[in-house]
Amino acid sequence: MAITVHCDIVSANESLFSGAVAMVVATGSLGELGITPGHAPLLSDLRPGPVRLVKENGEEEVYYLSGGYLEAQPGSIAILADTAVRAGDIDEAAAAEAVKAAEQAIANQTGEIEYAKAAAMLAEATAQLRTVQTLRKKLGG
Repeated sequence: MAITVHCDIVSANESLFSGAVAMVVATGSLGELGITPGHAPLLSDLRPGPVRLVKENGEEEVYYLSGGYLEAQPGSIAILADTAVRAGDIDEAAAAEAVKAAEQAIANQTGEIEYAKAAAMLAEATAQLRTVQTLRKKLGG
């Protein structure tokens, strides 16, 4: 039996995951984080993108986060996000279309505020698409 740590993923709307994991992989502001049982206390902000949970049997679950925070303690991991979705629930075609729309908005921007909004839209849509692609690679298809 693998050593595990309790992990919770909570969004503003719901609790998406609560259970034992062998490892959590997420992208913080300074790079990719791999959190395992017994990890030193850590608080990090998270970039939009995939979060992978490796369960004790080796099975993986992938979630998309729009950003948020991760708190690691030796016996628990808490992930708080404004928006979190199971990667399998993301519509890849819609995410790809959102990337195109955001790129077009950047090309047609008329002011600094519009550019900032379009850049944020592009970052989120690209992160969703990257999450779907991560899931597809994991599933081997």
